[in-house]
Amino acid sequence: MALPEGLLAVGGDLSIERLSDAYSQGIFPWFNEGDPILWWSPDPRMVLACNDFRVSHSLDKKLRQIARGDHDAQASVQIRINTAFVRVIRACAEPRGSLAGTWISPQVQAAYHAWHRAGYVHSIETWINGELAGGLYGVSLGRFFFGESMFARVSDASKLALAYLVRFLQRQGIRHIDCQQQTSHLASLGARPMDREDFLLLLAEARTHATPQWPKGRLMADGRLAPLPALTP
Repeated sequence: MALPEGLLAVGGDLSIERLSDAYSQGIFPWFNEGDPILWWSPDPRMVLACNDFRVSHSLDKKLRQIARGDHDAQASVQIRINTAFVRVIRACAEPRGSLAGTWISPQVQAAYHAWHRAGYVHSIETWINGELAGGLYGVSLGRFFFGESMFARVSDASKLALAYLVRFLQRQGIRHIDCQQQTSHLASLGARPMDREDFLLLLAEARTHATPQWPKGRLMADGRLAPLPALTP
């Protein structure tokens, strides 16, 4: 049974098998480098229903501008999947503001990279003029997506990736994104707290479906994924 703040267990490892079993039960690891592995199941749980995703007027304008270049191979702004996973997770691990540390330690990066190679962890990337400008990574199991972390080197770059991700998920029949912890930023995008019991029921139903394929490629505004055979990771 989880403690009130959500701590459920201590110890274990970050093998693919253990991570998969944990996420299937709504449990995730979160701990500081050098500490024992801590496993969490918060109550309430922050969840973004894809249909509730909200964007500002300025971001909506940017999205419409980007969409006009969807079929241009040389478009200055492109949203891609799984073309730079290692770079994305490393960028997410970089210190932010006055925070010197990160929970995305080399141990965590190695574990999720292995899970990525197994086909269950994915990066969504915003590229601007050929440079990685922002993005996010997360876990896909059944018809559920677990958002892990995001970063932006250019204003709104991570939000652009999230907006395109939402459309991709909807096209795959995935209706919810687990955001784990409550923040005002996530609430501004449409995420809402959900009781743990309700979250687990939602997850259990989503896990009855097969996990969709996430091939490497470029995302279109309507959620389709176009192949990019010439790209290298």
